Amino acid sequence: MFSVYTVCFFGHRQVDKFTAVEQKVEVLVDKLLNEHEYVEFLVGREGEFDLLVTSAILRCKKRFDSANCSVIWVMPYLKADYLKNKESYDNYYDSVEVCEQSANAHPKSAIQIRNRAMVDRSDFCVFCVTHKSGGAYQTLRYAESVGAKIINLSDLIFD
Repeated sequence: MFSVYTVCFFGHRQVDKFTAVEQKVEVLVDKLLNEHEYVEFLVGREGEFDLLVTSAILRCKKRFDSANCSVIWVMPYLKADYLKNKESYDNYYDSVEVCEQSANAHPKSAIQIRNRAMVDRSDFCVFCVTHKSGGAYQTLRYAESVGAKIINLSDLIFD
């Protein structure tokens, strides 16, 4: 049996300095793939940062021909778009799942409930939070409050 290292990602819907953020994500993903036996990447699909992260992970995975990781899209609830395009999403991600904790919550609170569940499930949380508002910022505050191991990429890019 091998050990699984779980990493989750959170950022604002819109990404400033897109290329710089993308490069930092790729460097970090490469490092994680080299340091751990198996890495489980938990991602959302709520905005630019989530899509940037998923693309970067898939590029790293392909570049290294890496079988030591998986990319899991964690939905806050079952989405109609997923049901309409199930085959396409299932081919893009290694796994697609609906977060149990948020599946039956009101849609306005479901994303935050899902985010907290992802933090609780993870060994390491990666953020790209540049301003003190929104769901990504709330999730960062939650991760700090529970003592999660975190990095905020914006500290490396926007200083």
